[in-house]
Amino acid sequence: MNLTFESLGISEERIRHLETLGFSEPTPIQTQAIPHLLAGRDVVGQAQTGTGKTAAFSLPILERIDLGVTAVQALILTPTRELALQVTEAIRELSGLSEGPVKLGRSLQVLTVYGGQSIDRQMQRLRRGVHIVVGTPGRIIDMLNRGSLKLDQLKWMVLDEADEMLSMGFIQDVEKILEAAPADHQTAFFSATMEASIRKLVSKHLRSPINVTVEQPKATPKRIRQCVYMVPRGWSKSRALQPILEMEDPESALIFVRTRAAAAELTSQLQAAGHSVDEYHGNLNQAQRERLLSRFHQSQVRWVVATDIAARGLDVNDLTHVINYDLPDSVESYVHRIGRTGRAGREGTAITLIQAVDRRKLRLIERHVRQTLTVRTIPTRSQIEGKQLEKMQAKVREALAGERMASFLPLVSQLCEEYDPHAIAAAALQMTFDQSRPAWMGSDYAVEDEPLSTDSHKPQLIKKRPKTAVNPTSPVTQNS
Repeated sequence: MNLTFESLGISEERIRHLETLGFSEPTPIQTQAIPHLLAGRDVVGQAQTGTGKTAAFSLPILERIDLGVTAVQALILTPTRELALQVTEAIRELSGLSEGPVKLGRSLQVLTVYGGQSIDRQMQRLRRGVHIVVGTPGRIIDMLNRGSLKLDQLKWMVLDEADEMLSMGFIQDVEKILEAAPADHQTAFFSATMEASIRKLVSKHLRSPINVTVEQPKATPKRIRQCVYMVPRGWSKSRALQPILEMEDPESALIFVRTRAAAAELTSQLQAAGHSVDEYHGNLNQAQRERLLSRFHQSQVRWVVATDIAARGLDVNDLTHVINYDLPDSVESYVHRIGRTGRAGREGTAITLIQAVDRRKLRLIERHVRQTLTVRTIPTRSQIEGKQLEKMQAKVREALAGERMASFLPLVSQLCEEYDPHAIAAAALQMTFDQSRPAWMGSDYAVEDEPLSTDSHKPQLIKKRPKTAVNPTSPVTQNS
């Protein structure tokens, strides 16, 4: 018998909100951890990213937090600012902050703190009153030393990705933060591995903790074709994605981004380029989510740009492509993402965009999936045109085998009185080719074959010289 959120102790009002987010039943880590956390016990959870651990520790906090007390009641430590922002976004969505009609988290105040952002602004937010702080150890220590972050009313402390935090050298900072917390607070550690340093922290700072473990997700199936594209230096990822999509031409795709803002921006850019795409994130109400899901299932929308947490509600069995526009924070999350394609015996394709700073993450992914992933360069204009000509040839063969062609033969006979039949066929193909040219390439311009170093978010364009015929294998002549 499958457990429900109600049987775990989650309130009915929050369960209704979870259903709008696509959470129909708890994951194994949530099933094991939530009842103990609601009961006030310390918990040590061994689980990977992508198993639902953020909700496992966030839901009990949201259930018990006192919104009438404008003091920091929960502190969540993460190793990176990217993960801190992701956890904050998840808490906001789980609380109902992103949903207009829902009042679950209307007065909940969540603050993300990390280095590289104005500490004065973060201190001002703290003075105005914050219930939950999500941050990196270095910035948390800085705010504690300044006296701006007070933990005297702290009830919960969570270490997320504890092993990664310690491997990055935060062990002393984590120790100081744990020692600064009041003695009667509740603590939860979540980690992919349980090394000696983590066990030492657990034995020193946790009180008779409950240990919960979730099995590691399996490696990627062989039926998933994994492609990695290097974004050229100076290019934006949105610019690099356009020619990749033209070459791959996915029938249906999930494009993963890190934030709701990124989802909205990328969706707008792809729509402006003429693609069938929509966005899926926490700002959508339930009716909008259901409408988009229905359109996606019926192939009225080919591609969906989504954040990780929102994508839980999107499950399409015949999904042909998964695109990692933004890399996830862990290799397990990568496996979880691309596992959405290649299901039910079908083949799938996983495309990942990486920049120079992502090479370390790529090596970790390769070790985890036990494969060496070939890094490709962005397709050139001639390669894209060659692919389009292949498609056109297939369509011509299909038309030649059809019956509608007969209605056009009289017109061809008339034209043959003035022109060579080969020229007539070539002109018809040219018209079709020009109409099928991607909108982002324009009708009078072409993307250069060689990547340029530029900060532009639009494809670099050059004027085409007049040509009498299209040759997809010939090099592009560039203007000086």
